Amino acid sequence: MTYTGLELIDKKFPARLKGKSIGILCHSPSITKDFTHIADIFHRRKDCRLGALFGPQHGIFGQTQDNMIEWEGSMHPVYKIPVFSLYGQNRKPDKSMLEGIDVLVIDLQDVGARLYTYIWTVKLCIEACSESGIPVWILDRPNPIGRLPFDGPVLKEEFFTFVGGASIPLCHRMTIGEMAIWIREKYYPGCDLNVVWMKGWKRNSLFNETGLPWVLPSPNMPTLSTAIVYPGTVLIEALNLSEGRGTTIPFELFGAPFLNADKVKENLGSRNIKGCVFRRHDFIPTFHKFHGELCSGIQIHVTNQAEYHPVETALEIFDAILETSPVGMQFKEPPYEYEDRLKPFDILSGDSCMRESLIMRQPVKLEKQRWQSEIEEFKAEFAEIAVYKE
Repeated sequence: MTYTGLELIDKKFPARLKGKSIGILCHSPSITKDFTHIADIFHRRKDCRLGALFGPQHGIFGQTQDNMIEWEGSMHPVYKIPVFSLYGQNRKPDKSMLEGIDVLVIDLQDVGARLYTYIWTVKLCIEACSESGIPVWILDRPNPIGRLPFDGPVLKEEFFTFVGGASIPLCHRMTIGEMAIWIREKYYPGCDLNVVWMKGWKRNSLFNETGLPWVLPSPNMPTLSTAIVYPGTVLIEALNLSEGRGTTIPFELFGAPFLNADKVKENLGSRNIKGCVFRRHDFIPTFHKFHGELCSGIQIHVTNQAEYHPVETALEIFDAILETSPVGMQFKEPPYEYEDRLKPFDILSGDSCMRESLIMRQPVKLEKQRWQSEIEEFKAEFAEIAVYKE
């Protein structure tokens, strides 16, 4: 059984938080096992005061469906405290938002992919709180796909954006607390950062083994199965393919009206890709890319999570599409997620090398080998701050 940081402080409230005005960065999954939300827990306490709520992309209540759909703050309808958006006019809290706040508590559910924006909202909060002398408390939660291997390129500093702000692999196996420590050590050593670590969690587990309830971290992350494939198939957002948005299994499906799914499936079957099988499955998206159009598609079925490399698999998929489809796969141009200059695929993958290797039709194994050397360097650094055992 896993006990999150939220559950641990609810049982034993830290003395350093008593008597303080608390700001909380949270969203829908910020709950205990009995589904009590963090805002309700702090509001009912008599030994501190809930001063403000902050929400990341998709809103505190998970209301905004897609990327780049901003939301604006309001007054909480019950608690009559300000609710500030950090995915709208501001992505970094300004001084007026932090006015009257003694401590910022953060409780967010990450999904184990570097480009998921919540940790980069945390980074901006660490920066703002460092500047204002406000302590930050992270209530740690599981990496739901910790069993998956490290995978994908390590992000290069010249490609830092709102979908990546630290040099870690695309599939990184870290918890949000460990990532916060990494960010503090690398960029904001003066931050008063405190992490309430989990109890009973092991890195090589999956979320369905924790005993915790799954609450959608974002509207297109409906299940653990989605999270397992996401670090790879999320790259499709930067292509002229559908990543399955507008269906009930986003990111498990991919396709397009021009795709020859049978040929792609046959090609993938010849590549000996571990941990998954591919099945023909056409779909008609109800929104987003190819809305209302029939897409020739494929579903990824993960059969062995410990062997499944989501980013390597995505690279194989893209190479197979380029090899088999009569109409070429194309890379989208900026803007994407507040970035107007760099190509979307590059900021998602970590650098320009994966895109260039695909365009030049270099052997896939060469690109995989490049990642492995980068990952080994990262693992040596990560071992110095890693908290949880395998």
